[in-house]
Amino acid sequence: MKTTLIIVAAAMLMPFGNASAEPLKICSGPVRINCLVDGDTIWLDGKKLRMAGYDTPEPSTQICGGDAEIALAHKATARALELLNSKPWTIEYSGEADDTGTRELVTIRIEGRDLGDILIEERLARKWPDGDEFWCRS
Repeated sequence: MKTTLIIVAAAMLMPFGNASAEPLKICSGPVRINCLVDGDTIWLDGKKLRMAGYDTPEPSTQICGGDAEIALAHKATARALELLNSKPWTIEYSGEADDTGTRELVTIRIEGRDLGDILIEERLARKWPDGDEFWCRS
């Protein structure tokens, strides 16, 4: 039986009762507690999480799209960060690991809407695993 844990986080407040009320930032440095890696990976409470159901371009490796892929990755990350810091959201923990086995799969909902669906609609992400990597085409 699959169990989903939902934790609610208000805009500008970190999940898990963080009283600092600091907005999420882009991850930097070796210590990562509450920060966004890219458009589909986040650290919360010191745990690395992978958003389920979608994929964004890679910001640090040119897997297939070169500089255009990196630019789109930065746009996707910036948009995800903007949404997470400006609107109420929830996180649903699946209890399942991603394909690398290093990150738990989660769903983040912005005002009830899947963050991935928003990024896909804005052409900043693709469905995973079968969506078109449109950023690979010139």
